[in-house]
Amino acid sequence: MPWTRTYDEAEPQRVNRWLAQSGVCSRREAEVLIARGLVSINGQIVADAGRKIEPGQTLTLADAATGALSDALTVVLHKPVGVVSAQPEPGQVPAIRLLTRETLVGECPAIPDRDTRLAPVGRLDMDSRGLLILSEDGVVAKAVIGPQSELEKEYRVAVMGELTPARIARLSHGLELDGRRLKRADVSVISDGRLRIVLREGRNRQIRRMCELVDLKVVELFRVRVGPVSLGNLPERSWRVLSAAERAALTGG
Repeated sequence: MPWTRTYDEAEPQRVNRWLAQSGVCSRREAEVLIARGLVSINGQIVADAGRKIEPGQTLTLADAATGALSDALTVVLHKPVGVVSAQPEPGQVPAIRLLTRETLVGECPAIPDRDTRLAPVGRLDMDSRGLLILSEDGVVAKAVIGPQSELEKEYRVAVMGELTPARIARLSHGLELDGRRLKRADVSVISDGRLRIVLREGRNRQIRRMCELVDLKVVELFRVRVGPVSLGNLPERSWRVLSAAERAALTGG
């Protein structure tokens, strides 16, 4: 069935912005849908990317629009140490280069190539390994790294230093980075020198910097989960396509 919703804000708003705020698609994706004639207001096709929707008007996306959005590719990669998430410096290997037919687990409608615009959704630094999501889906990106996102990111962390109750308490709550207090984290000891850490934010190199503040040194950092998406037994350097059920769980759709 077509997606339809009545606009109930007090002031008119650009269609692409409202669709993005509603979590339907990104602004860029909305503009593409408009250009393809797949968006209508009160039964009339929207022809102008700058068109505003008025209070009380009803917007409808054609069936082909919802199909096009669900076709946006999102993949889960088991990134190894030594591979960078995004733009590499000379001599570095970007994660997208690992997305080959030989390393694919399961099926993919098309193997990514140089023209595929897959961006990391929540970076993983070069010295860390584990679950990395790459996507061309603006809704997935907003759900994972948008300013309102509080999706959990779960890590297994090996450290050097004594894991005292005081240090665990400070890691859980009470630290600041860049002058801002961190959100509460779930921190527990797995075994001697190993921690389970669950974050609900994603500051730059956050776990490594948190550990430095309590005189612990990270020697291994392994991300195993982002929200409802788990790495599971996906082999290192392998990748798979995000399932429709996982996308729905991520985006709430």
